[in-house]
Amino acid sequence: MKSLGIEKVPTHGLDDYSNGGTERRFSPYSDNGGSIVAIAGEDYAVIASDTRLSGHGYAILSREQPKLFRMSGKTVLGSTGCWCDILTFCKVAEMRMKAYRHNHNKEMGTPAVAQMTSTMLYHKRFFPYYISNILAGIDDTGKGVLYSYDPVGHCERNMYRAGGSACSLLQPLLDNQVGLKNMEGVTRDPIPLDKAINIIHDVFVSAAEREIHTGDGIFFNIITKDGIKEQTLPLRRD
Repeated sequence: MKSLGIEKVPTHGLDDYSNGGTERRFSPYSDNGGSIVAIAGEDYAVIASDTRLSGHGYAILSREQPKLFRMSGKTVLGSTGCWCDILTFCKVAEMRMKAYRHNHNKEMGTPAVAQMTSTMLYHKRFFPYYISNILAGIDDTGKGVLYSYDPVGHCERNMYRAGGSACSLLQPLLDNQVGLKNMEGVTRDPIPLDKAINIIHDVFVSAAEREIHTGDGIFFNIITKDGIKEQTLPLRRD
């Protein structure tokens, strides 16, 4: 076709979408599901995860895989998201923790581990780890602390936090039962350890009823001045 002396030549490249061109996409990430809940008290911190590891679609890769990783005798990391990124991140973190022990002849404290975690995530900000992290532990004064992160290292200190695939179901329940949001005439007393465990169990039961990537079991790490105690409770398996 000629118009005003200009000839229009048809194109067949990838940019010619009007002529049936195709676009190729590739993502190196995969979300393997799972959820984490943590509560910090006056002299303890409790962090728990479900034990279901999901694959693509409705596949279940494992029913007995916790998402908690012990960083030291007083610090535990909970991590969900892309399982290969979780394992890589924890491997690098363990190497740094071991180097610190060799150089200083002591374990890194929980606030220091929190800062190290933030630095490691920010270092990979241009190709970030596809993970959601919550760090729980006891600080130097014996008080329970929690730190939550986004994938590029932004850190926030909290007293309770949920993360993972069922976060939108878990966090509102924690706001109500632990944070007592918008509740008048309620005494805001410190939560004892046994009540914190019961609350975490209840919110996981609620999430497992509605979210297919959360289920099978709850794996607890209970952190006190005496160390870390592990506990497992069942969840629905369908």
